[in-house]
Amino acid sequence: MAALFYILTSNLSFPFLLVSFESQTFLIFIMSILCPLVLSKGSVYTSEPVVKVAENNAATLYCSYSGFSSPRVEWKFVQGDTTSLVCYNSKITASYEDRVTFLHNGITFHSVTRKDTGMYTCMVSEEGGNNYGEVSVQLIVLVPPSKPTVNIPSSATIGNRVVLTCSEQDGSPPSEYFWFRDGIMIPTEPKSNRAFINSSYTLNQKTGELIFDPLSTFDTGAYSCQAQNGFGSPMRSDAVHMEAAELNVGGIVAAVLVTLILLGVLIFGIWFAYSRGYFERAKKGTSGKKVIYSQPTARTEGEFRQTSSFLV
Repeated sequence: MAALFYILTSNLSFPFLLVSFESQTFLIFIMSILCPLVLSKGSVYTSEPVVKVAENNAATLYCSYSGFSSPRVEWKFVQGDTTSLVCYNSKITASYEDRVTFLHNGITFHSVTRKDTGMYTCMVSEEGGNNYGEVSVQLIVLVPPSKPTVNIPSSATIGNRVVLTCSEQDGSPPSEYFWFRDGIMIPTEPKSNRAFINSSYTLNQKTGELIFDPLSTFDTGAYSCQAQNGFGSPMRSDAVHMEAAELNVGGIVAAVLVTLILLGVLIFGIWFAYSRGYFERAKKGTSGKKVIYSQPTARTEGEFRQTSSFLV
């Protein structure tokens, strides 16, 4: 404040600036109010905005601040659409207290898991004031990829669209995928390698899809997929042989003929049975209920009894 006062008052020596004693007093009063407000502006920063650590190891997220007389520190964790509170009012919350420690310059995880990967925000505010600042730290828990799972047809028809898939769920950060045919890595652009120049495909290293559109006879081979994320060793799937086959026109024709023959035999059998009257005999052979009635015998006077009987 003294330096600011010196800069402002040193201009009083210039002849074109005339400041009265009352004006100087007012200027000192204004500076005495504004300078504390300017100096009270707090700042929050981190020395390591991205923290990468292997799973099951300790990790410290740093958060430093200045310009707060009574700081109130909070940490929140954002992962996708989920937000949780790690620290509230400079105290670790119940869901984290068994594995996180609060420090004056950050928080420390005793042992991280892949579920801890995400964005952490350190928020510092003045207790009972308007001073506020925040900084974000990204935590990446490193997990090597697992053996990928592939979906490769053993046989596919030439000229059709064929999709090969590859995926694994453990890698952190997410893995990228590389395809191999007969042990040779498939380039993202088929025209860049003479071994694949006759193929027509698209390869997505993020999703692991290898799409042939259309499939050609040159695409026959043993395919495998490799997952890697820059941590640990790359993992490759077992090779699966895919045969690019011509459309079997003869087989289709044979199947149609067999179907027509069976349908003809069925129709002939129904006609033969009908012409021989098997259906009529079956209809006539169906009997209903028969009732036999016998006349009552003579009754003596005063007697009455039922003498009729029915036989079904």
